[in-house]
Amino acid sequence: MLQTLKALADSTRLRLLGILAHGEFTVQELTVILAMGQSRISRHLRILTDANITSVKRQGTWGYYRLQRGNELFSEVWQHVERRLDDLVEWQSDRRALMAVLEERRGRSQRFFDQHATKWDQLARELLPVADYRTQLLEHVPSCQCLLEVGGGTGLMLADLAEKAHQILAVDHSPAMLAEARKSVMEKGLEKVDFRLGEMSHLPLSDGEVQWAVLNMVLHHAAQPSQVLGELARVLEPRGGVTIADLQRHEQEWVRDRLADQWLGFDVAELEEWFADAGFDRPAFSRVSGRGREQNILICSARKKAIESSPDYS
Repeated sequence: MLQTLKALADSTRLRLLGILAHGEFTVQELTVILAMGQSRISRHLRILTDANITSVKRQGTWGYYRLQRGNELFSEVWQHVERRLDDLVEWQSDRRALMAVLEERRGRSQRFFDQHATKWDQLARELLPVADYRTQLLEHVPSCQCLLEVGGGTGLMLADLAEKAHQILAVDHSPAMLAEARKSVMEKGLEKVDFRLGEMSHLPLSDGEVQWAVLNMVLHHAAQPSQVLGELARVLEPRGGVTIADLQRHEQEWVRDRLADQWLGFDVAELEEWFADAGFDRPAFSRVSGRGREQNILICSARKKAIESSPDYS
């Protein structure tokens, strides 16, 4: 108890916790947000980690700091402290700097895809080949009235998904990618696709607008993956669900620069945690193993937790 309370008795550490309450950040990002030196930030993070208040998740040589689950005393105290962060003189500027760092994550991805849209499919196949997973992905997607594909890029999956739904909403944050997807739809004669420009963390949809959502190889580009799951829960109908196909955790750090990847894939535990926090049932997983240079793929699906009697899309 004393170690937890002592760790909280510092304004800089409270500011750090306020930032980490919004997601996972590297030491380098935290130094930018707080405008402090790395050694000072690292010292405060070490105190918080020793007190079991924060933890670090390794992604290659990068370490992402996050709030630690399991410290019940901290959880009880933090719900009161977080509401009083505005009492700290620096918190307003911290929050602006935090939003700027997240916007830079998003903007870096958008600029990359706008630049490479016309050759993206070939670039991805050549640089980071993946296991053949499309059949398994489609098996996870039920038939429904309205289906959402988030970050569908050039529209490679739209023809297959069109067989699953009466209407498809295709959302992407890159205007150039949407243009390529529209060309593909016109060439294939698909008439039931509605394209919308928007971020996966702020989808241009109303609450409960769709029955199912698909994210195909896109979550590793998200600035805040956990926030994306929460946004998907908002736009899904009661007992609607989501299917995600993405890279299994790997160590190919070059993808950050060459393919604008924010995360080096995911593991089952963190995906289960994000689904639970967003209000979904425990997801079902499939693993598809690659051959040779091919990367392994994780496919997972989950429905929103039942609140009341709702239609079942299966």
